[in-house]
Amino acid sequence: MKALLLIDIQNGFCPGGNLPVPEGDQVVQVANRLIDSGKYDLIVASQDWHPAGHGSFASAHPGKKVFEMGTLSGKPQMMWPDHCVQNTEDARFHPGLHLDAVDFIQQKGQNPAVDSYSAFRDNDQAALTGLAAYLRGKGISELDLCGLATDYCVKFSAIDAVEMLPGVTVRFIEDASRGIDPAGVKAAIEEMRTRGIVTIDSRDALA
Repeated sequence: MKALLLIDIQNGFCPGGNLPVPEGDQVVQVANRLIDSGKYDLIVASQDWHPAGHGSFASAHPGKKVFEMGTLSGKPQMMWPDHCVQNTEDARFHPGLHLDAVDFIQQKGQNPAVDSYSAFRDNDQAALTGLAAYLRGKGISELDLCGLATDYCVKFSAIDAVEMLPGVTVRFIEDASRGIDPAGVKAAIEEMRTRGIVTIDSRDALA
């Protein structure tokens, strides 16, 4: 069984959103080719789904500025602008994404006391989203993933996939992803490589 995991392809992370990733909307067309290819037995999407006033928002910490480092759940935390708040347009999937073909949506980041970059668990690694159990239950042997942003949610999801889905081949689709910081993207890809995650592009995935 082969699965495709689409990470946070939401309005909030695309141009015009509250936390836009440069060229974030350009992943949609590539993701749709992957979705429509028939190469995957299962298609899953993660969705950042924060309550208002989430602890990762700079606005929840008087005196803190956006993109300043702070702490949350005892760990260093980037202070983000308010983004992907539940039931807002910012949190909705990009309207061009072929969402009808998605089999399962995993929401994350709902606990206001801890951030959740990974689609599999919170950043403190204490609470699981349930996605790993879902994929194991489906008998997944291969997992390709892509989306937004390479240097945050995609990287953490890929690393957790390797750890939490032993025996599953995990591949990162580079041209179906975009990152926030070029240096951070380069470091993220190198870190994924050291964890056994293979970097491919969509042509490899569709071959």
